[in-house]
Order: sequence, then C-alpha cells, then structure tokens
Amino acid sequence: MSRVYNFSAGPAVLPEEVLKEAAEEMLDYKGCGMSVMEMSHRSKVYDNIIKEAEADLRELMNIPDNYYVLFLQGGASQQFSAIPMNLMKNKKAGYIITGQWAKKAAAEAKKYGEVIELASSADKNFSYIPDCSDLPITDDMDYVYICENNTIYGTKYKELPNTKGVDLVADVSSCFLSEPVDVSKYALIYGGVQKNVGPAGVVVVIIRKDLVKDDVMPFTPTMLKYKTQADNDSLYNTPPCYNIYICGKVFKWLKKLGGLEKMKELNEEKAKILYDFLDESEMFKGTVEKEDRSLMNVPFVTGDKDLDAKFVKEAAEAGFVNLKGHRTVGGMRASIYNAMPKEGVVKLVEFMREFEKNNK
Repeated sequence: MSRVYNFSAGPAVLPEEVLKEAAEEMLDYKGCGMSVMEMSHRSKVYDNIIKEAEADLRELMNIPDNYYVLFLQGGASQQFSAIPMNLMKNKKAGYIITGQWAKKAAAEAKKYGEVIELASSADKNFSYIPDCSDLPITDDMDYVYICENNTIYGTKYKELPNTKGVDLVADVSSCFLSEPVDVSKYALIYGGVQKNVGPAGVVVVIIRKDLVKDDVMPFTPTMLKYKTQADNDSLYNTPPCYNIYICGKVFKWLKKLGGLEKMKELNEEKAKILYDFLDESEMFKGTVEKEDRSLMNVPFVTGDKDLDAKFVKEAAEAGFVNLKGHRTVGGMRASIYNAMPKEGVVKLVEFMREFEKNNK
C-alpha cells in the first residue's frame, strides 16, 4: 500500500526520510548490534544520541546558554501541573484563554494558586486571538501563560502578549520548530513533540536557568521538579529513548533543509495554497479571523453537517486521511505540519475543488 496524505492533528506525519533512516537502523544502530529501543539509557551510545539531539535543537532555535533543554515524559498536559508547582512563588498567575488547552492548563493551575483570566476569545468560539497589548497584569503575578498555536481552533499569536515585565510561559506544541523563535522572550517554552517533531511520549521544556530551583511547592513530586531533571540531564529515570532518537533525526532533517527560516518559508507557501482556495470557494469556508490564522492547523466547514461527513469519507477513500474536525468546531481540519509535503496540500485542494463541483 502506498502512503496516504495524513492530515492528523497529532500524532502526526513524520518526514519520510527520517522514517526510512530509522527503519534501516532498527536492528543495528551504527554497528552496535542492537536497536535504540533495546539499549541502556546509561550507555555511551545513547548518551551521544541525547546529547547530539540537544546540541542540534540548541543550534536550530539559537537557544541561549542560560536556558536548560529538558526531554521529559507525560506529554504537554503534565506541564499544566508542573509549571505552577515549580513557578508559582506568589501563588498567582495570569492565563490568556484562546482554546481548550489554555483552558485546561488554567483549570489545573487553579489547584495550586490564584488564576487570573487576563483575556479570552471564548465569546466567538476561540476563532481569534484577543488584543494582548494592554492586559490587566500585576507585578505580583508569577507568570503569564499562553498556548501559542491553537490546534483545535486554528489560531496563532502573531505577536506575543505585552506581559509588562512578568515572565512569559508558552505551550508551543503545535507550532514547535515551524518558524524561528526568540527564546529569550520566554521564561519557559514547551511542546509535546507528536505534532511537528517525533512520536508521542516526549515533551521538550526549554526553561531559563534562574527559574530552576529547589524552592518549589512542598508536595511537588520529585519527577516533576525541573531541578531533578536539569541536574540529571533528562536522565533521572529511563527516558523515552527511542522517541528522543527520532526527535534527534528530525532536528537533523530540519538543519539539512536550511533551518527554521527555510521551514517558515515552506510552511507559509503551503498554508497560502489552502487559505487562498478557502477564500475563493463558495462551498468551503475557513473558521478563523484572517489575521490570526495558523500555518499549522486549518479548520474549515461547508455549513452542512451531512456534506461535511460526505467530504471526510470521500477524502479518506482518495487517500487524504484524518480530516475530520474537532467536535467543538465541527467540519474539517487539515493539519499541515512541517513534514506534510507541499504536494499533499496541492492535491488536497484539487480534491476539494472537484468535490465542490460535483456537490453543488
């Protein structure tokens, strides 16, 4: 069977080149006689794999020396608890609610301190990013929290909020490594890797070193203390070795491609093809305010549930899979992450054009 065009929001499409390389090394990694799945995380071979992955990520993102890079488990959702447990010194933080994930993160943080909702786009089903130029931020807030790209709703911050000097924390799970980023603007930036970087099971946390302390909430589990992980180079316990190895291969693929500037260019090109079609189509409509559109996740609807279902079914039969939208938006969603080739988007638009013609 030939490979389908996989528009899943995550776990998502991976670069074919990376999958082929991993397949070649499955039984014998670089002459060591075993798979990366089988080797000790304490071995010299694996130590090289994880250290090289970190070095490549630092180079790709131009991560300053005063930041730790941690490869952790528990997915992005576990960070909803770890962040307040480690960072809420005054037990007060500001959250900007632009979708399900920011909402869930805020609900979790409420267990540990006071959460101030600084702004929200819930009034229009999260179809836009609220104005964040003058938020009611106070000096006693420990941090301001955002979800930078909203996977479900297809919105993306084009400008970071004005935090008035308060530390910014960002969940970048669905836009991680899709474009250049100035890490120094964040106190902590993190992302689950299963959208743009690797197989589910790893979350990358990039955190300013001065925030990594023993001074955390007394009940913080040892595993959820950033200091535990930083002191042990992400090897306090057995990490998801194979998944980190795949992430490392994706970092090398990105470097070979030309880095994040080049990736952004390619992503803009792909997104433009799809958005241009949605803007001219009489049947399909995008659900997001134009100025807040994500390059990664593109939700769209026909306005007719039966027609949406027919489209998803026929698209899957034609090799375009995982296009069903999230229940809170309905319709369809095409996630066009880094590894989705331009050809996949071009062919999807051709299919949509044909579907529209046949279903008028």
